[in-house]
Amino acid sequence: MKLIIQIPCYNEEGTLEQTVKDLPLNIPGIDKIEYLVIDDGSTDNTVKIAQKVGVHHIYSLGTNRGLAKAFSSGMIQALSLGADILVNTDGDNQYCGQDIPELVQPIIDRKADIVVGCRPIMNHPEFNIAKKILQVFGSWTLRRISKTTVRDAASGFRAFSRDACQRLFIHSSFSYCMETLIQAGNTGLCVSSVDIRVNPKTRKSRLFKNVFQYINKSGKSILSMFLLYRPGSFFFTFSQLLFAAAAFLGFRFIYLVYFTPFPNPTRTYLPSIILLSILAIMGMLLLLLGILGEQAQAQRRLLEEIISNQRAQLYNHYSNSKTDSDSKSNE
Repeated sequence: MKLIIQIPCYNEEGTLEQTVKDLPLNIPGIDKIEYLVIDDGSTDNTVKIAQKVGVHHIYSLGTNRGLAKAFSSGMIQALSLGADILVNTDGDNQYCGQDIPELVQPIIDRKADIVVGCRPIMNHPEFNIAKKILQVFGSWTLRRISKTTVRDAASGFRAFSRDACQRLFIHSSFSYCMETLIQAGNTGLCVSSVDIRVNPKTRKSRLFKNVFQYINKSGKSILSMFLLYRPGSFFFTFSQLLFAAAAFLGFRFIYLVYFTPFPNPTRTYLPSIILLSILAIMGMLLLLLGILGEQAQAQRRLLEEIISNQRAQLYNHYSNSKTDSDSKSNE
């Protein structure tokens, strides 16, 4: 069984060496461990440091495309390199590399497809009260949407089985963390979690500058993923609310006109009728959008299945090439 540990990097020359040194060389149940650095358009000496510390594979994106794109590109590269398990960690050495054996064990035991390393959020020495509350609330919200039980949805320290790598598709440009959980929970992948340790902070986050930007980006990401993976639930819910409001106005109009003992003959209730019509039309439009969204989702799933098969061929191509190479060596 082959494990590839990937490290997306953008200008991590100051921390990459220590990050690599902390990675395990041997893990029970794993036959081979290789390191993969995804250079996300670094302008410093990140690549040279990676070469210096003996990273097995370096894949450069050329320009800075963001964490989500770097992760997705690394996942495809790992499949082409024959990975049976992929572990993702950060180049700033935030996560403790010595916890990787615990992270991959559920996958080795075939008890999970994805394993998330959960940080000690409430006891995290570098999280203030506001961030702790946001992390807990955000993880709770994502658990409701993704139908998973992960306690730390924002953690990027994760392990993926080969099957999960073939079936996950990243559409977000902000971060893959939320999307992979939502997608996994809605496609039947088994998600587990383990407690991990964290190292002292080495730099500020590059994903967001402050708490308000984090809330804004995370909120947009969760909303877009909900629309992408559960469009029917989203649009149908709001259409029902509008239909309910329109029905209330309709019953109110009937009661006031036909069942009031002394109705006002000069009152036309025209504003209520106009509002009722607007609500009914908007509800119907949302209902149609929900139907169209479900149809688009079905088409997207077919396309993802095709791409999944193509990714499986990447792994099969590596396995066949490895077999041919071993056969020639034995000759």
